[in-house]
Amino acid sequence: MKNVDVQEIREKIREACGRMAVVYHPDILDALKQGREKETEERSVTAMDMLLQNAEIAAQENIPICQDTGMVIVWAEIGQDVHLVNGDFEEAVNAGVAEGYTQNYLRASVVKDPLLHRENTKNNTPCVIYARIVPGDSVKISLMAKGFGSENMSRIAMLKPAQGVQGVKDFVLETIKLAGPNACPPMIAGVGIGGTFDSCAAMAKHALLRPLNVGNPDPEYKALEDTLLQEANALKVGPMGLHGNTTALKIQIETAPTHIAGMPCAVNICCHACRHEEFTL
Repeated sequence: MKNVDVQEIREKIREACGRMAVVYHPDILDALKQGREKETEERSVTAMDMLLQNAEIAAQENIPICQDTGMVIVWAEIGQDVHLVNGDFEEAVNAGVAEGYTQNYLRASVVKDPLLHRENTKNNTPCVIYARIVPGDSVKISLMAKGFGSENMSRIAMLKPAQGVQGVKDFVLETIKLAGPNACPPMIAGVGIGGTFDSCAAMAKHALLRPLNVGNPDPEYKALEDTLLQEANALKVGPMGLHGNTTALKIQIETAPTHIAGMPCAVNICCHACRHEEFTL
């Protein structure tokens, strides 16, 4: 049995929130640079140059990549041989998020009630927490800051099994087309296929954590990712909706077993600023 101090988790989350708001992962920067080389129209080249310049300024001056600093989602993989000590786990996670946002002067975007009383909580909490018990004696935390310009363009469909691969392709591409400039393209699309109504949407979001230079481990699903990316870019939405060649940087697919009568499919749209961090204790 290994003791893991939840206050250490809190501190790591505080640091991660400040870091992911201002620094792109190298794979995203590389994808943006590659996309820029594919642009042929002056306005699309200019748009991509502005995104790259924005990324450089954000990192150098330690200011947010985007004014929407997102709602935080946390995935925790907790080893079954871990004993969490020195406080409540969920309280520590939310405290880390609150400190990360307030101490780094990041925009607070969470309201405590979704409909009747949309009062801002002032510290960007509570966050969304997904926790799993896994073998081992470590705790792995992955977290994402998800902006809602792209989140609002996400969709889920309960497809019929008979719709097959073409049904999935049609739904994914329709979702990207409907998102258009609203999702601040070039975008990244996480696609969940299978599971249930709720787990499918969670899979789609989790898929966004995978590095852009890593394809699905199943060669058939990797081929589908590649096909979808090619067809998404053929839509010519383009950088910032200016009708260029780079509508999407990557399509990321995750799958799960499902019921014989259904084929859930969710698309979680993310803008080019796919902000996430992870650490293991």
